Amino acid sequence: MTRFGYFLACEEHGPRALVRQAQLAERAGFDALWISDHYHPWLEEQGESPLVWAVIGAIAQVTRLPVTTAVTCPLVRVHPAVVAQAAATCAVMTDGRFTLGVGSGEALNEHVTDPRWPPADERLEMLEEAVAVIRRLLTGELVTHRGAHYRVDTARLFTLPERPPPIFMSGLGEKAARLAGRIADGYIGTTPDTALLEAFQEGGGKGKPTQAGVKVCWAPDAARARDTVRRLWPNMFLPGEAAQLLPQPRHFAQLASLVTDEMVEQNIACGPDPEAHVTALRPYLEAGFDEIYINQIGPDQEGFFDFYAGQVLPRLRGPHP
Repeated sequence: MTRFGYFLACEEHGPRALVRQAQLAERAGFDALWISDHYHPWLEEQGESPLVWAVIGAIAQVTRLPVTTAVTCPLVRVHPAVVAQAAATCAVMTDGRFTLGVGSGEALNEHVTDPRWPPADERLEMLEEAVAVIRRLLTGELVTHRGAHYRVDTARLFTLPERPPPIFMSGLGEKAARLAGRIADGYIGTTPDTALLEAFQEGGGKGKPTQAGVKVCWAPDAARARDTVRRLWPNMFLPGEAAQLLPQPRHFAQLASLVTDEMVEQNIACGPDPEAHVTALRPYLEAGFDEIYINQIGPDQEGFFDFYAGQVLPRLRGPHP
C-alpha cells in the first residue's frame, strides 16, 4: 500500500515553523516526512533556508515519523565525511527512522564555498564516490580514502545507529536513475515518469523502494491558490537545466515572468476541491511509487492539514483513489 508523507520546504519556512508542520503532519495522519536541504531559497520571496540537520534533530524530539532528506548534495559544499557524520547522528536521534536522500545538487546551493561547478556527468561520478565513502564511514570502520574526487584521512564515526541509514538517490534523468538503481537503496523522483522508474529498475533497483514529491496549494479558492504558487514557486515551471546551473535566487526571479496562470493550472492542484488534489496525485499512484510526499505551498498550513486529513487522505487510501 502506498504511503503518504508530508514534504517540509526549508526554502519557505523557518526552523520553528518546520517543526510545527512536522507535528501537524503526524496529527493529520501522514506516514512520513521529506525535508529539503538548501543553503539558499530558490527565490528571495520564499525567504528562508535553515540548516537541515538542526531541524531534523528538533523534529526527532516531537514526532515519531520517519524523515528523509530530499535531497542532500554531498559533493562540494559539504564533504561526504561530514555528511556521513550528520546522517549517523540523525539516525540515532530518530531511533533509526532516518533516510539519507542524496543527489547531484544545484549551483544555487553548492557555489557558496567558491568551488568549480562540475558538469552533470562529472557530478554523477563524484556522487558515486561520495556515496561509497559515506557507506564505509557508516560501518564505524577507520577510513582512509584516496579517490579521484575525495580524500579522507583516518576518519572514524563514533556516534552510530544500530543499523546504517538507507541511502536513496534522486534521479531526474535516465543516466542518474540508472546510477541510483546501482548504488542506492531507493529512488527519489519529482515526476510520475515511468521511463525513469524503469531506468532505475534496469540499473539494479528492482524491488527497491521509490519515493516521489509533489507540490499542491490548498486555499479557500483556486484563484488565491494560483496567485500563491506564482508568487512563491514559479521556479518549478522553468524547463531544462536552469535549476542546476543558476547560482542566485535573483536569477530565478528574472525568469519568473515567463510563468503563466495556465502553466500553474495545468501542473499544480490549486484550491479547495479534494478531487482536484486526488487527480493531481493519481499519476504517481499509477506510476507505482511506494511513497508520495506532498508539500503545501504558502502560509495556509493548518488549513491544508485539516483539508487533507478530512477530505484527501481518506480518498487516496480508499479502494479507488
